[in-house]
Amino acid sequence: MIDDELYIAVDLGAGSGRVMLGGLAPGELLIEEVRRFHYPEAERGGHLRWDLGRIVGDVTAGLAAAAARARELGRTVRSVGVDTWGVDYGLVDERGGLVEDPICYRDHRTVGEMERVCAVVPRDEIFTRTGIQFLPFNTIFQLSAHLRAGFPAGATRLLMIPDLLHRALSGTAVTEYTNASTTQLLDARTRRWDGELVARLGLPAHFLPEIVEAGTDLGPLLPEVAAAAGLGDVRVVAPATHDTGSAVAGAPLRDGWAYISSGTWSLVGVERETPLVSADVERENFTNEGGAFGTFRFLKNVSGLWLLEACRKEWQARGLDVDHDRLLAQVAARDDVPGLVFPDDQKLLNPPSMTAALAAQLADTGQQVATDPVTMTKVILDSLALRYASVLRTASRLTGRAIAGVHIVGGGSRNGYLDQASADASGLPLLAGPVEATAIGNMMVQAIAAGRFASLAEARQHVAENVELRRFTPRAHSPLALAAERRYRTSRPPT
Repeated sequence: MIDDELYIAVDLGAGSGRVMLGGLAPGELLIEEVRRFHYPEAERGGHLRWDLGRIVGDVTAGLAAAAARARELGRTVRSVGVDTWGVDYGLVDERGGLVEDPICYRDHRTVGEMERVCAVVPRDEIFTRTGIQFLPFNTIFQLSAHLRAGFPAGATRLLMIPDLLHRALSGTAVTEYTNASTTQLLDARTRRWDGELVARLGLPAHFLPEIVEAGTDLGPLLPEVAAAAGLGDVRVVAPATHDTGSAVAGAPLRDGWAYISSGTWSLVGVERETPLVSADVERENFTNEGGAFGTFRFLKNVSGLWLLEACRKEWQARGLDVDHDRLLAQVAARDDVPGLVFPDDQKLLNPPSMTAALAAQLADTGQQVATDPVTMTKVILDSLALRYASVLRTASRLTGRAIAGVHIVGGGSRNGYLDQASADASGLPLLAGPVEATAIGNMMVQAIAAGRFASLAEARQHVAENVELRRFTPRAHSPLALAAERRYRTSRPPT
């Protein structure tokens, strides 16, 4: 019975992953984490790499845990789908075997690569073709750097990270559209590889696989995977394989509302039915990433809680007490705005010391700020909130549509201080939750493919009826609202 069947969502972030088991029966929104694991990037062969074999092993163990939990519940698993971060890829041989571990987007191989690529095909033309924002680690620049360094022997095909996992689970080697759109190699209008762009850059067109849509059935689990996991006739279904694509799909968005998918990164934008490509959009460095079921995610990447987590690691190494909940309580008790930084400064992407990089930006902009954990946490969260507000205003101007409110989803939606600060800075009402929007969106696409829901709108309505959201109302005279009214200096122009 479709209504009672369960779905497995494999949700991988850039460093940690979870396997989630869920159900979407009438009146139900079941989401259970059955396994969590970590796989930090590591230096191997001169580059920061992901250990794909380790990830596959952890995913298989997670499937076994999900199978055991499903048996406890007396219910059947219908399908499994994988979502991950974007831009990173691996190369496989003609039999589908990985020829080398994938290189992490934080690797330094792309330094200067954007300039090299744009010297061949002008920046404005690349944007007109792809509609994708320029980030130094986009796949187009990673692949160009790989070409210059030389591809490993035997490489015949490129697969994005979720595609590699789907290949390991089902044997099917294709790429799903939402993650493929992050490569900056797709034609924004045809939603297919831009052959002319690929040729002009001298990139290997034969590496690029068939593109399929979210909701595509990739086949059953391979017999050896099914046996190892203790699963029977379970299908592998491609969700929106870009984690933000799944998060936005899983957000019960109201008409006219924007979204913030808040985690390691923050993705701030609105959902559209068509791409928006213009010189103004390019100048503001917004992007038109593919969404599920014909939608586009018109958004801007903003640095996220990575800034705080990187600092917490340093503070912990010094023996400081930096319990997350205690830090937030101490931050919320303050009514000052001690300092502001520009979160998207490239110097904050992967510095040797995040605390030192933040202190340097504060000093460079003439701000004398204490560097204790509470003060620096407030600086980070206040700065993120103000950056969100700036991006939302720009999104409204570019689309020509007023934004009625903001829906924040993902792990950051649990951060009550950031939620209220974002409402204050933007002057917009804010709804927070669900925390597990990515896993929910992953499962929703699987459920639509199974026939449980007829459309994305119907699936979102199911979520809205079965999840509790927290509402935050902007406070007009809060210190952050007043700070938002004045300009603050940054070490880099806010693009």
